[in-house]
Amino acid sequence: MSKQLDEALSREIGKRIKSNSKSCFDNAYKAALATEGAIYVQGFLAVPGAPYKPIEYSWIELDDKIIDPTFYHLGKSIQELHYFPAHYLNVKELNAIIEESKEDYPEDDPLPIYGKEPYEYYGNLMLGGNNYQNAYDLALAKCRELNQSEHEAN
Repeated sequence: MSKQLDEALSREIGKRIKSNSKSCFDNAYKAALATEGAIYVQGFLAVPGAPYKPIEYSWIELDDKIIDPTFYHLGKSIQELHYFPAHYLNVKELNAIIEESKEDYPEDDPLPIYGKEPYEYYGNLMLGGNNYQNAYDLALAKCRELNQSEHEAN
């Protein structure tokens, strides 16, 4: 059973942290810090329509729910959003990696977070391990399914 998006809690947390429409990674980071027991998740989002391919994305999970503080900026219904997780971090791990990244690479944004070096490289797509490739492949298949009628019409 896949986890379901909690729309009300996503909106509440999104407003509380003043989520930004252009920064799902920062939004999820702030939401994780503000939500006791939250797990920060990176992966991919599949939606019908543009961009017609998986979106590298981040959210948090709490118990058996997805909390997405960015979703209401997307202009999609919750039924149109399909989440494919690749990387999970608790708040302690997340903070440790953020601090290390800021120290080691102060000129770079510490988010998104990828696995340990050396990274497995997947062309121009992303850095990450096999879990990223697996999540991407599942999200890509879902994007094709969601957009099949759109492409058939063209």
